[in-house]
Amino acid sequence: MARTPSVADDEIFNLRHARSAPDLFPMLEALYGARSDYAAFRDKLVKALKKGWEERPADLKRLDLARDLEPDWFQRPGMAGYVFYIDRFAGTLRGILDKLDYLDDLGVTYVHLMPCLKPRPGDSDGGYSVMDYRQINPAFGTMEDFETVATALRARGISLCVDLVLNHTAKEHAWAKKAAKGDPKYQDYYLMFDNPDLPQQYERTLVEVFPDNAPGNFTHYPDIGKWVWTTFNEHQWDLNWANPAVFLEIVEVMLFLANRGVDVLRLDAVAFMWKRMGTRCQSEPEVHMLLQALRACSRIASAAVLHLEEAIVAPAEMLPYLGRGKHDGKEGNLAYHNSLMVQFWSSLATRDTRLMSHVLATHFPDRLTNATYATYIRCHDDIGWAVTDEDAAAVGLSGHGHRGFLSDFYEGSFPGTFATGELFQVNEATGDKRISGSFASLAGLERAADPAGVEMAVQRILMGHALIAAWGGIPLIYMGDELALTNDYSYRDDPHLAHDSRWVHRPRMDWGLAETRHSGDTPASRVFWGTKAILARRKAVPALHGGVPVRVAAAGNPGVFAFQRVAPTGVLLALFNFTEHWQEVPEGWARALGVGEMRDLLSDQRVETHHGQIVLPPYARVWLV
Repeated sequence: MARTPSVADDEIFNLRHARSAPDLFPMLEALYGARSDYAAFRDKLVKALKKGWEERPADLKRLDLARDLEPDWFQRPGMAGYVFYIDRFAGTLRGILDKLDYLDDLGVTYVHLMPCLKPRPGDSDGGYSVMDYRQINPAFGTMEDFETVATALRARGISLCVDLVLNHTAKEHAWAKKAAKGDPKYQDYYLMFDNPDLPQQYERTLVEVFPDNAPGNFTHYPDIGKWVWTTFNEHQWDLNWANPAVFLEIVEVMLFLANRGVDVLRLDAVAFMWKRMGTRCQSEPEVHMLLQALRACSRIASAAVLHLEEAIVAPAEMLPYLGRGKHDGKEGNLAYHNSLMVQFWSSLATRDTRLMSHVLATHFPDRLTNATYATYIRCHDDIGWAVTDEDAAAVGLSGHGHRGFLSDFYEGSFPGTFATGELFQVNEATGDKRISGSFASLAGLERAADPAGVEMAVQRILMGHALIAAWGGIPLIYMGDELALTNDYSYRDDPHLAHDSRWVHRPRMDWGLAETRHSGDTPASRVFWGTKAILARRKAVPALHGGVPVRVAAAGNPGVFAFQRVAPTGVLLALFNFTEHWQEVPEGWARALGVGEMRDLLSDQRVETHHGQIVLPPYARVWLV
């Protein structure tokens, strides 16, 4: 129900509008200013923002104010995320309410509900083929259920993240259905062509996202006489962001979801939003204009809401999504640190951190403006080996050869590997082979044949969690990784899933195993308690604030990865042994980098040195002050 705005409400809206207008309207003028309908579009947008603000519940307006006063709230070390599919974690939205104590027990303060908006029936690309942005997947519940869960999470200090797909809708979306019936207004919401000439020209420079299951980037529909741009799948129609009506529609959706209690909008597939002939149609400059403008809209009408921009690309292409140049501090608040994830697995396989150190030191700034990373070791998706030929050559490797080695190692076919995974989307033309697999299986737990092998797998998992907790930003734990769940091969028996090996690392939550987490000496209990301890220690360490500079340090030992967090309260030096053997680094080197007390904040124990060396056990993780 609409609320009658107070004078104070009007004043707050006007102040926020004035604050963000310089970030919003120059972007819109650059994108749409030459159009004859620009003035009308601008008026409609301001009215939509005002309406969204007027309809915002009072408790969320209070949250807006609180987060305006503490704009670094999401960078604080108490932030720790958990990511899950609703049905695989709790069955339904209401089922989540019974699992909140479990999330509290682990130390979670941020929850990402994997795609929960209403998808098309049948194959929906895991829920990313959305046919209604304003309804919940009926298999999970209703929008009323969603609001109940959002309120319960907020009462426990847990922020809620949901996916908003920006590049495309399902072909069953109401807009697409109208377009298919010939409505010119809605045909202009999509990229539709009367003949294949332009699609064929575009195809010359485009890449295929899913070459096995959805080759090409266009689909011909003889019944409507159109070729439609379908980057990902035939049932996902790309939106035409050159049409300001699309921008306005999405802003209204954003505000609708924000007013249902969403704290973080995970903007999916953002790199593909703008098309330009002769390019890959990825990460074009207009994409960043659009994303800055969308962020400004949120700051005006729902200031508590963050934007997480999903762009799994190379570092130089990823960093602009967190704001660079004229967009610095004005675009996304969060983006996935894909490179940290890739380099973790690379160093784990080679027992050599030189490539990791080179990539993270060379391509990433030591801090970001009004933004931070979402750090992770595993997620719902496959792992693509984003290692460039240039970076590989810098440390004496062949890029092609190293990428092939990593695929073989983590598939489980390389001699001596500890990993068990599955190939995903093999590209015979380029040799690109991506990998699916759970954290525990890729880390060696599934293949472990004896207690020593199990021990090494457990230590690899805990080292990974300690790494993402220490790097900064918001560490994200993918459901089941805190219990060391291994690959789930049951997907092969489901005809709707069997074509997609990513379901091997999307298991159903083992609540029976979770009940045993407080007892026994099992891998599940050890990993749970280890992960819980890491997150608890992280919360107590101010140097792990996302705004504190992080600087890679050369340890002089290729088996050890090291970095500093240079905080006003003093330096924290993080050390990680990426091998199954004991390693050493010089005490004098550590002290020269600012370490004084030789205390490990992770274990809260003093670190004893031997003959001037800091000695690290296999897969050790140490946070020195």
